[in-house]
Parts: sequence; C-alpha cells; structure tokens
Amino acid sequence: MATILVVDDELGIRDLLSEILNDEGHAVELAENAAQARQIRASLRPDLVLLDIWMPDTDGVTLLKEWASNGLLTMPVIMMSGHATIDTAVEATRIGASAFLEKPITMQKLLKAVDQGLNKVPAKAGPALASAARPGLGDFTVEQAMTASAPVATLPLSTGMVDLGPQSQQLFNLDSPLREARDEFEKAYFEYHLARESGSMTRVAEKTGLERTHLYRKLKQLGVDLARSKRNAH
Repeated sequence: MATILVVDDELGIRDLLSEILNDEGHAVELAENAAQARQIRASLRPDLVLLDIWMPDTDGVTLLKEWASNGLLTMPVIMMSGHATIDTAVEATRIGASAFLEKPITMQKLLKAVDQGLNKVPAKAGPALASAARPGLGDFTVEQAMTASAPVATLPLSTGMVDLGPQSQQLFNLDSPLREARDEFEKAYFEYHLARESGSMTRVAEKTGLERTHLYRKLKQLGVDLARSKRNAH
C-alpha cells in the first residue's frame, strides 16, 4: 500500500480519484491547492503525487519546478490537465514528472501511470514528442472515442453460440450454466461500452444506468481488461 497525494481544485476529481485509489488499497491524501499540497508534502512525504496543472493559487508546473529546485522532488509526480498542450507535457516531463494524464482520466490510464510511478518504471515520452504535429497529447492522452456503430447480435442455433459480430469476436456458450453465461455477457457488454466511450467511467455509468462506484466494483469483479476492450473497438 502506498500513500498518494491528489492535488486538484475540483472536488469531483478529488473524490473520484480517491475512490479508485482507495479501492486499490492505497492511502489517499487530498489537497485543493498548492498551499495544501506543500503542507502535506512536508508532513507526510507521500509515495506519489497526482498534480493538477490549472489551480487558483499556484499552477502545477510551477509547484513541480519549486519542488525540483528545492530538492523535494523525491517522489514520482503525475501531472493532470484537461487543457494542456504538447509543450506543457514536454516541459513537465523535463522538469521531472513521471507521466502526464489528460482529463477526463480513464481508470486504465490512471492505474497504469500510478503503477509505473510506484514501481519506478520510466514513462515513454518519445512517442508523445513524435506526435506533436497532430491534435492531442499522443501517449499522454486517453484514446479517441470510437465511432463504429453498435454490433448486431446473431444466434446460430446449430452451434448454440451467440456472436456479437466481427468487432468484438466474442462468442457466448449458451450451454454453460446461467451464472457463467451471464458473467461472460456482462463482461463483453461493459468492454463494448468502455471502448465506445474511450474508457470514460462517467459516460459508461450514464450509458449503462449504474452509479460510478457500482460500475467500478462490477468491472473489477468481472475482470474487465480495459486495454483489450479498446483494441477490439478498432
């Protein structure tokens, strides 16, 4: 278990990240501005920091520079922003940020960045630099929302299997016990919607009619692989 400091002036972002990280077994400290972040950094020495860029008092890049120049950047810092540019991402990583996450932050990207930071796995900044000529932040961003139309389910009675079409390549064995068949269907159902919504937990929750907390626990229970569901969307 790690102690993670989340610094963001948006209450909803702080609550969501805290909920996800707590479910992963981490202890989470929250700060809504740079002043609080400085105090918590000095007293608790967190194992990792999630730091928003745009804040009302001191922006995240300035705070990152301050920590680096004072020898306080002894923990991985993951920058977050919904309006950053390639230049901002590059500047942050040059200062010492271990990763850069673009909002809205998907659960897959968050947990991967946190795991890499805690395990001291260096972030791959090269592809992001190479993609500077196109919109978005390359490897620093969430993937683009899928535009493919919904697959149509067919039922080949001779095989007893349900095929959700070429996009999913998912077959369901109708001869299996109800609980197993239901779990298989629910897993494919959530993987499909996660892919359509580019991994946005908020939009998937709205689409499926589940509260975010319930949705997150359901995905963990079913063992949903977010990376695979995104690949299948393309």
